[in-house]
Amino acid sequence: MRKNFKKEILNFFLLFLLILLSSTQAQTKSARPASYESKQEFRKLENKAFKLGEKLTYEVNYGFVTAGIAEYSIPKIVKLAGRDVYNVVFNVSSVSAFDPFYKVRDHYETYIDVEGIFPWRFEQHIREGGYSRDFSAFFDQRKGKAKTSEGSYDIPIYVHDIVSAFYLGRTFDYSKMKVGDKVHLENFYKDKTYPLDILYRGKETISVKAGKFDCIILEPLVQEGGLFKNEGSIVIWLTNDDLKIPVKVKTKVL
Repeated sequence: MRKNFKKEILNFFLLFLLILLSSTQAQTKSARPASYESKQEFRKLENKAFKLGEKLTYEVNYGFVTAGIAEYSIPKIVKLAGRDVYNVVFNVSSVSAFDPFYKVRDHYETYIDVEGIFPWRFEQHIREGGYSRDFSAFFDQRKGKAKTSEGSYDIPIYVHDIVSAFYLGRTFDYSKMKVGDKVHLENFYKDKTYPLDILYRGKETISVKAGKFDCIILEPLVQEGGLFKNEGSIVIWLTNDDLKIPVKVKTKVL
């Protein structure tokens, strides 16, 4: 019984990470990455969604129980690859009551280009139960290479990691989309670039502990592999304003 419960908690935390970090990776319709050969300079995107000093804190709930706390923050702007970049930090941890069942202390950092909203560097430090993993990647957006702690891999221009994609998704205008429209993004994970389509499901006003919010509804559609293969496995509500802040996530734990 305890073994099954720990497995469910593991699935839950993994779901939470992938939901908030990859589900909002929407770009404008038919917005696919340009080739390196045709790109003379980096893009510039309008960003009204986030800025230096922002902090977002979430309760991670398992049923009616608070299982953990997740926090995004932008503590500073630094120079990397000759560019101004946001240092974005994401931490998720189980609460003390859940630690005996499955202790989680995960730490992520990404360095996002201020003008173009794409990543230059990504770090992942996972501590989940008895499992640990440390991974880092430098995204050479000029040469199309991901130079990671485990090898070097080809990448398309403006490829994203799981954290930077969350912030990119908050910068786009969904107002012209129709229910059923899909958008596309390329996401690098471990040693490969994966396609991810996002289904736009319309608008809804919802109430949560923080209050009532007008939201847009998105659903990520995994094309190959991954946890989320069935329709409705993940549904996300983002505020229908310039900030596009996640308000609610509904999942089916597999």
